[in-house]
Amino acid sequence: MGMNLTKQEKDLLLQIARKSIEAGLAGEKMSPPETESETLREKMGAFVTLKTEGRLRGCIGFIEGRKPLYKTVAEMAQAAAFNDSRFRPVREEELKYLDIEISALTPLRQIRDIDEIKVGRHGIYLVKGFHSGLLLPQVATEYNWDRTTFLKETCIKAGLPEDAWKDTDTQIFIFSATVFGEG
Repeated sequence: MGMNLTKQEKDLLLQIARKSIEAGLAGEKMSPPETESETLREKMGAFVTLKTEGRLRGCIGFIEGRKPLYKTVAEMAQAAAFNDSRFRPVREEELKYLDIEISALTPLRQIRDIDEIKVGRHGIYLVKGFHSGLLLPQVATEYNWDRTTFLKETCIKAGLPEDAWKDTDTQIFIFSATVFGEG
């Protein structure tokens, strides 16, 4: 499914994300302390999703691992809070209402047959020309989408016609994620 993170590792990542947002509110970057965990030091992609009362408030991430997971989470938490162009930056008074969710991603795997997509297990990353779009595995579950709807919505997210996934020059990748949050 994803990687095996212990409860302690998940808790630490959630703490890092929250502290990073708090640092951002103070106008600072957060340098998370080094960790002994080999898993958290692995380079892997991750997204940080922020919600307020169940509504999306920000979501930004890296698809591929460029930095250790714990550092990626710190950066993406600040980016989701302050740089998601769909929302105004998070304000201090919102912090106590903010729910943080982290998705630690497995490497992308290109597919040729859409039957390989398992709704609820896989996320989709779709590329055509200069357009690309990604939807995390939990999105399809939250909206109760079937495979075709998931593909259509990923096309729309990429700024493409909803049936662009059928084109032979469209590349479709899948990935899994370990998804966890506060509460």
